This record gives sequence, structure tokens and C-alpha cells, in this order.
Amino acid sequence: MRRTTEVEDLLRLHAPQVLGALVRRYGHFDPAEDAVQEALISAARQWPGQGVPDNPRGWLIKVASRRLVDRLRSDAARRAREEEAAALTPRDAFTAPAPDASVPGGDRAPSEDDTLTLLFLCCHPDLAPAAQVALTLRAVGGLTTAEIARAHLVPEATMAQRISRAKRRIRGVAFVQPGPADRDRRLAAVLQVLYLIFNEGYTATSGRSLHRAGLAREAIRLTRSVRRLLPRDGAVTGLLALMLLTDARRAARTGPHGELIPLDEQDRTRWDGAAVAEGLALVEEALGEGPAGPYQVQAAIAALHDEAARAEDTDWPQILALYDVLVRIAPEPMAALSRAVAVAMVHGPRAGLAEVDVLADRLAGHHRLDAVRAHLLERAGDTEAARDAYRSAAAKTLSLPEARYLYGRADRLDG
Repeated sequence: MRRTTEVEDLLRLHAPQVLGALVRRYGHFDPAEDAVQEALISAARQWPGQGVPDNPRGWLIKVASRRLVDRLRSDAARRAREEEAAALTPRDAFTAPAPDASVPGGDRAPSEDDTLTLLFLCCHPDLAPAAQVALTLRAVGGLTTAEIARAHLVPEATMAQRISRAKRRIRGVAFVQPGPADRDRRLAAVLQVLYLIFNEGYTATSGRSLHRAGLAREAIRLTRSVRRLLPRDGAVTGLLALMLLTDARRAARTGPHGELIPLDEQDRTRWDGAAVAEGLALVEEALGEGPAGPYQVQAAIAALHDEAARAEDTDWPQILALYDVLVRIAPEPMAALSRAVAVAMVHGPRAGLAEVDVLADRLAGHHRLDAVRAHLLERAGDTEAARDAYRSAAAKTLSLPEARYLYGRADRLDG
């Protein structure tokens, strides 16, 4: 079992670089991605029993290249594809690849820039966010379509269609990193996709489980990969810090039966101390890498929560000050809702409720608005209104653990 797990980790590490090498060399993103998936399956079957090759990435590139060549040869439009492949490669595309950065036997490994280029491609602005997430998990994360479908609680056929449409949408897009003028905007899209993947893994928006730990781990792994490529980018460092500091609390967020435990009631000795320490160090680094953006500020807020040994030790005035900065640079309604909680902790629940009321139109119908309102009404002593708000929030959420928690709070107020 341990060897199988090590092989899976190794395959996920190399998958984006292998795909990037094939797309850069041959073009044809869609068949190249299929060929890489076939090579990964072959490796997953062979390596646990036969051992990992000396050059695992080279082995994968060689096998995937052969599969891609076979696929191109068998295509009905073989001649047109061969001419296109020949134009994209410095030598005959249908012979064994020459020793270079993309093949076994060469002195140089494939450039890790391919991973970043692939992320930019998967997060192309022509794709909808849901398609960007699915394609990133498939092409860069190395997850199968079935795994992605299970993570998002949709049928495999539905996810396959979503991924196929995304591939068609970017067909013909050059496999190159965006130019300087476009790079920041495209990197922001990449980070947003990783942020969305993490959030869905840490707090599932629907289903029977509060967490989808596999998605959260994958988001952290991919963000680490981006940071290796862009080690001095404050937004990347800040996002990784935010993920680590948040995910460090995962074990304490649920009880023995999967029930939700709010932050102020968690057993903080169950938090992951190593993740907290790494996250705190990254926050310091991120804040020293230029003007703070949304990820750095959110990471700093998470750090203040994680540094508090007890809930009552939390530095709420400093957290409120950081939320003031956050809503100024990124005026998102969810950030403003979190700020309302901080306002309540510093200035009292009625002040927080006034902030919640301001957000009523922007978050109409969202269960988190009612959940925060219920919490603040309970703190203010308005039991009846709090009970109604808890039940309203529970009826709106699609997450069963959240619904159970919210109904439980309402029942407790019933006495």
C-alpha cells in the first residue's frame, strides 16, 4: 500500500510536466492529454510491482509519446495531422523523440515552466470558472474524470462533457506563457481557480460531508508547484499560507459523527502544528513581497486566528483592521460578511447586525447571511429571531453537516 501511494504521488508530480512536454512538442492538447492519461494508467499498473524507473518522467514521456503517435496515425485525417505535427516539431514527429528536454536519455529534464504554461492554458479567460477548475484538476492535477465527478457530486458523463467542451474551447490556443502585459491577469485567474478548488475541498457546498479532503490537498499541492516556479510572488505565497493555515484546523472542525464544530469551540490541540508554523512563516514572507493583495491579507487574518491558544485570546481589533483593508482592496460580499462578525466581536452584536443588514440585498438567499445573522441575534439575546434565522439558514444550505448544525442551534434555543 505504501509503495502504491508513493507511486501515485510521483505520477501526480510528473503529470503536468509530461503533458506540457507533449503539447509543446506536438501540439494537439486533447489527444496529448488522453495519451498522458494512458501512460499514467500503465505506470500505476506496472511500477508498484516492477519498481519505479530511474527516470520516471522520461519513461512517462516516452510511453505517452508513443500513444500519441499511434493516436495521430490512426486518425481518419492522418495526413493532415501528420503535416501539422511535422510543422510543430523540429524533426519527424513519428520517429522516437530525440534526446532533449522532453524525452528519456536527454541530459536535461523538461522545464518546469511547462507546468505554469499548462495552468495558464487550463485557466484561459475564454473558459467558465467551472470549466477552468475541471480542466485544471484533470490536466494539471492528474485526476481522472471519475475522480473529479465524484468530488463535485455530478455524474461522470456530465463531467466528461464539461471537460470535452473546455478542450474544444482552447483548441488552437498556442502553448506559450502570456506576455508581460497579460501575465498578471492570467496568473490571477490561475490563483482564483486554485482558491476555488481549495474552498470546495475545505467546506463542501453540498453533500453529506463537510470536507472533501482530496480536493483541498490537491489545491495545496498545485499551489506549492506554482510557488516553486514563482517563489517571489507575494500573491502565490499568500495563497499557499492561507490554505495551510486554514487546512491546519480541519481535524478539529468535525466531531466523531461528522458534525460541524465552529471555530470558537474547537479543540485547538488538534490543529496541525507543522502546517500552522509553515503558514505563519509564509505570511511573514508574503507581506514582505510588495503591496499586500487579498490573499496576503486573508492569510494574515488566518494567522491571527491560528496564533490564539484560546478563542478568547483572539486579537479581534487587529482582525477587524485587516478586514477593513480587505474589503477596500477586494469589495466582495463574503469578505464584508466576515467583517461584520469582526465588527460584532469588537463593538458588540448590534453593531455587527447593522453591517449584516447592509449586505441583505447583495447576499439575498444565501444561507451564510442568515447563519451570521442568527449567530449575532443569539449573542444579542434575541432568542426568537435567532431561532428563526438559524432555521432559515438550515433550509437554504445544500450541505447536510451545516444543516444539522444550524437546526441543532435552533433546537437548543427552543430549550
